[in-house]
Amino acid sequence: MTSAAPDSRATWTPAGPALLFCPADRPERYGKALDRADVVILDLEDAVAPGNKAAAREALIAEPVAPERVVVRINPADTADHRLDLEAVAATEYRVVMQAKVESAAQLAHGLPTIALIETPLGAVRVDEIAAADNCVGLMWGAEDLLAAMGGTASRFGDDEAHPGRYRDVARHVRARVRLAAAAFEVAAIDSVHIDIADVDGLVAEVRDAVAQGYTATACIHPSQAAHIRAGYAPSAERVAWARAVMAGVADNANGVFAVDGQMIDAPLIAQARAVLARVQDG
Repeated sequence: MTSAAPDSRATWTPAGPALLFCPADRPERYGKALDRADVVILDLEDAVAPGNKAAAREALIAEPVAPERVVVRINPADTADHRLDLEAVAATEYRVVMQAKVESAAQLAHGLPTIALIETPLGAVRVDEIAAADNCVGLMWGAEDLLAAMGGTASRFGDDEAHPGRYRDVARHVRARVRLAAAAFEVAAIDSVHIDIADVDGLVAEVRDAVAQGYTATACIHPSQAAHIRAGYAPSAERVAWARAVMAGVADNANGVFAVDGQMIDAPLIAQARAVLARVQDG
């Protein structure tokens, strides 16, 4: 395992909370994706058919777009495409990659700032080691690959089961582990995609839950989902007013605990207020 002191590690902060996947072999979509989302993930992995991988790498090089708002998803370390993907990225100005199916810190030895995708059982149980790698700048998890790797058939409860649409326990466990590891090693935490594009209510509820747990961003697979993600990460006017009242109380009270609207305010709630204001550009 490679690790480093927090002040010497690579860092990355997304331009906003909505990260949109775009197939790298569809360069005509690059600009449109950037218009709709905060960050575009140009995908060399699952979104590209095996026969189109070479064309996708060529398009990545030939059709450059805003490098500060682009992440390139590369194939897993144990595939032949992995080295070719790294060579293609090196020929561009893109420097942040998202690596699929990461299962150890050693698989990040290429040194590029990397968002590690946790989507296998081995990756899930080693997530702490992976998050500690000195070039790991973020963690994301993938529900569908995870369940498939376990021999499962569905990451969510069906309409004829209790809690329809909700993640099953193993997916919820990995989601929590990824969030904890990201917080422990101070890297970005990206929530998984909501694959049912028509289920806007489900997406909105999931984003709300991600925000409450301190996720940095949420990935999506369709442009229509980006606006809902942005709206979900933006705190309500009421929540912002509460946070500002708390911070005003901090300034006025040098002796610890105080009250805001009948609520006792102490260190954890002050930290929550700061987190709310951090999501407001003018906060």
